[in-house]
Amino acid sequence: MKRTMNLDRIIALLLLPAILVVLAILYVVTVSLQGRPFIFASERMRDADTPFKLYKIRTLHPSCPGDREGVLAGHARQRVTPIGWWLRRLRLDELPQIFNVIRGDIRFIGPRPPLRRHVAACPARFRKLLRDTQPGITGLATVMVHAREERLLSKCRTAEEAEDVYVRTCLPLKMRLDMIYQERRSYRLDALILWRTFARLGGVVPTRAHSMRGWQTAATSVRTA
Repeated sequence: MKRTMNLDRIIALLLLPAILVVLAILYVVTVSLQGRPFIFASERMRDADTPFKLYKIRTLHPSCPGDREGVLAGHARQRVTPIGWWLRRLRLDELPQIFNVIRGDIRFIGPRPPLRRHVAACPARFRKLLRDTQPGITGLATVMVHAREERLLSKCRTAEEAEDVYVRTCLPLKMRLDMIYQERRSYRLDALILWRTFARLGGVVPTRAHSMRGWQTAATSVRTA
């Protein structure tokens, strides 16, 4: 894992000049439209015991206490700024995480780094998952269940309901997929995850039914190969 992590950091350093140009443009646009701060840092867990600050471009109104919650449900959609919707749709809000990769907090591909309270709810499972697998910007669980997670959470009307749906339904499924990735990770699987990530952002993903069915089959084959 250390060798892979070093490779990710090298790639991140090579990409950094281009990403800095994009961030400079986004800074001018977003600050002019929604004001400061530009960057939002939330606490996430590198492993079961080690927290770190995960960087994102701010997409919520700064006066919202829910900025720190990490689960955006239907009841709170009005907290997203107009440009924040666009940044989230294209995942441009995650560009500052290039600095997390350079620092060694995360990789490009791996389980999404969890919140402390979710680790506390399932300490044994997260300890096993994050012991040998570095968190990442995108991953198997991200590309397979992101749309379904958004649909489920969009129906929630309170923060408590959203947290319950996430912990009971979304989190167990994502952890199972992350464990599949941990067991069968390879350059081929990483390439598939990257393709699926960029395809979704570019709007060239197949219909939801075919897409999910194909990725469920791929996940099964990865697990049983």
